[in-house]
Amino acid sequence: MKQISPVFKKEFFGYFRSPVGYVILAVFTMLLTGLAFFTGYYESNTANLDTVWNFLPWIFMVFIPATGMRLWAEEKRSGSIELLFTLPVSIVSAVVGKFLAAWLFISIGIALTFPLAMTTSYLGNPDWGIIMAGYFGSVLMAGSYLAISSVCSAMTQNQVISFVLSVLICFCVTLVGSDILLSVLGGLPTGLLEFIGNFSFYIHFQTMTRGLIEMSAISFFGLLTIACLGINVVILERQS
Repeated sequence: MKQISPVFKKEFFGYFRSPVGYVILAVFTMLLTGLAFFTGYYESNTANLDTVWNFLPWIFMVFIPATGMRLWAEEKRSGSIELLFTLPVSIVSAVVGKFLAAWLFISIGIALTFPLAMTTSYLGNPDWGIIMAGYFGSVLMAGSYLAISSVCSAMTQNQVISFVLSVLICFCVTLVGSDILLSVLGGLPTGLLEFIGNFSFYIHFQTMTRGLIEMSAISFFGLLTIACLGINVVILERQS
């Protein structure tokens, strides 16, 4: 923990030392809020955040790679990664510290959408248990997207390449299990479709937005995040 803390603080406050961090948060909040309001938030006449949750995975697909692309690519480009490896900080601690800092930054972006929940409460009588389950699922899913982006960032020193690769992978894991892909694969056996759905970010997240906090969803996001962080450590150890 002592090794993780300085890495975490340096990385987290780094997001706010330039206007970029504020711009990313502002664009994320305005985009998600705008999509929710202009695609049936009022017309649905239901006190929930379904319009928000429907768009969130697709917005994460771009927002999180934009946040995570600099985690290691920038360190490599500037040469500061060599200095980092000479400090009394293990690679595991550096990976965890950077990940937690970016995860907290993204969680702040998610929290900035909470006025939508307050608006929903003002206009109707929502089930707060379902709303909080949706926010919990959002944070868990964000961690998995970020872990994927961190691996991509560790593979290159070019932030653009890291971003594009992350978006492509995140697009695939978002598409799996979505209605779009299921309609294309509708001719496959039901058992195979259910198996594919087990690897779907979208399906596991949608379960939580309905208020069902299942261990299968928590385990899926948690194990995937840990596995990607482990891959991240292995990549950096081979490069050090």
